[in-house]
Amino acid sequence: MVELPFVTTVNDEKGTEELAVIFAKELQNGKVIVLNGNLGSGKTFFIKKVMQQFGINYVNSPSFAIVNEYEGKIKAYHFDFYRLLNIDELFDIGWQDYLNDVDAVIFIEWGELLSEALPKERLEILITILEGTMRRFEFIKYG
Repeated sequence: MVELPFVTTVNDEKGTEELAVIFAKELQNGKVIVLNGNLGSGKTFFIKKVMQQFGINYVNSPSFAIVNEYEGKIKAYHFDFYRLLNIDELFDIGWQDYLNDVDAVIFIEWGELLSEALPKERLEILITILEGTMRRFEFIKYG
């Protein structure tokens, strides 16, 4: 297990995929993973590559659906807070029920937009676009 906070830089999508494979080996049920970063930074790509390690090969952004549910070797909920106007919309779709499902992993894109809804215990991943295809990943544990 890597000590947190942890910061690393990858050169391209292949580097992001390699990081996702390593990350997937440490992933446990009941965890909430929040990914923040500008549009096009690779949030969905990272989640997709993590999910592939669990036999879940079709992952897309839940921007319009708000949440996608996946089941393979793990159960995962993939949220996108980008289009939500307020926290009430999140609770209207059963947010608390998702949080209470300790047999699943929750991924949240754009979590900073409704930070008041995030659980105290979570892992945040900040993805920063650097030059060209380079990305900086910062992993921070809360709670």
